[in-house]
Amino acid sequence: MEDKTSKNAWLKYDEYNFNEFNQVNEFSKGYKNFISICKTERECTDVMLKEAEDKGYVDLYKALNEGKKIRPGDKLYVNNMGKAVAMFVIGEEPVVNGMNIVGSHIDCPRSDLKQNPLYEDGDFALFKTHYYGGIKKYQWVTIPLALHGVVCKKDGRKINVVIGEDENDPVFCFTDLLIHLSANQMTKKANEVIEGEDLNLLVGSIPLRKGDGKFSVKDKILKLIKEKYDIDEDDFISSEFEVVPAGCARDLGLDSSLIIGYGHDDRVCAFTGFKAILDSQKPKKTLVNLMVDKEEIGSVGATGMNSTFFENAVAEIINNMEEYYNDIKLRRALANSQMLSADVAAAFDPTFPSAYEKNNTAYCGRGIALVKYTGVKGKGGSNDANAEFIAKVRRIMDDNSVSFQTSELGKVDQGGGGTIAYILASKNMQVMDAGVPVLNMHAPGEVISKVDLFETYRAFKAFFKEA
Repeated sequence: MEDKTSKNAWLKYDEYNFNEFNQVNEFSKGYKNFISICKTERECTDVMLKEAEDKGYVDLYKALNEGKKIRPGDKLYVNNMGKAVAMFVIGEEPVVNGMNIVGSHIDCPRSDLKQNPLYEDGDFALFKTHYYGGIKKYQWVTIPLALHGVVCKKDGRKINVVIGEDENDPVFCFTDLLIHLSANQMTKKANEVIEGEDLNLLVGSIPLRKGDGKFSVKDKILKLIKEKYDIDEDDFISSEFEVVPAGCARDLGLDSSLIIGYGHDDRVCAFTGFKAILDSQKPKKTLVNLMVDKEEIGSVGATGMNSTFFENAVAEIINNMEEYYNDIKLRRALANSQMLSADVAAAFDPTFPSAYEKNNTAYCGRGIALVKYTGVKGKGGSNDANAEFIAKVRRIMDDNSVSFQTSELGKVDQGGGGTIAYILASKNMQVMDAGVPVLNMHAPGEVISKVDLFETYRAFKAFFKEA
């Protein structure tokens, strides 16, 4: 039988050779800092665009409004409502000849505050929430949680709020029933142990004395947030608050070879694609790094991949660079493009081997996972990449000594899932899924290998270099 460990990507990096081994660890430090700070789509967008501007990227629409003529080598970005980003490095060839695209998403499973969240019960103040994306709800109770969000006031002011990340901040939690009283709860199915309406965030317990001799814990909380943030109760109507795990990403394992943290799916692919395009210069074809919202709930809405914001941006670039514009040029540009749909893969977990088919699964430590198809059961909803494009990607990986493996999403009838691949493929584009293998996917603490992180960055960089 083949020795699978021979494919382990760590064998490429000799820990006694400081320069080689240090590349992996240094890249991982930057990534850990990124996902520790960026726990919402808005935070990802703000941090990435600041760094992009420092590296010479300019706002596409600002440049167009100033009458700028776009030329090969220009670095442009589009900020879509603070929640999605498209970055371009303009190539020497016309855009209609196609683009090399790496596309990921920056939204993650979590819980969101409802529009009227605050209530009082049992001398506690609590926030009602609505979970976002596919989660095992029982994994999110009794752990320290933080609030990240924005409040938009009627007068136009925007107030950013982060509570629970500083060591001096309080944290929050969803409560669970104590084991001593759980006889009925313990007989329920896993998806019923914690109901969606049971995810009520505990936020306070000190009452505010009122003039009529009564007291109110809810009013105490309203007083505190008014004093500190100038937020009134009705301001929650025009707010976006995300409930996320509190604390930083950490090294995992005695050898510090892994990273545990919130949001690897899919910010690990967003980060590696972002760093890869920052390191790319003077391509023949135009390079694009896409980072979108709403993938976890179907890529819907104005900031999801089903939005026309990306097509609109490409149309604007063609219109500016070509002597005349028509819709055929946009359609040709998309159809002539090739894309790596940068999304994470399910890593083999030896504790639960029955969910995987070992010859066709991703393993932590063996490099980027190339995924021909995702979908459900009979490939339902998948892109199912062409063999010709897979062969091209294989060649790129081999030519650049990138460690890669192939994978599917568990056993055929076990479950399934999807990515943004099918949306871009519907433009007649060549698309294949590729990304970092992840343990504990969609849990508050997901796990990846540092070497897979680094090999994925190298893979996206090589894909851009081929343009």
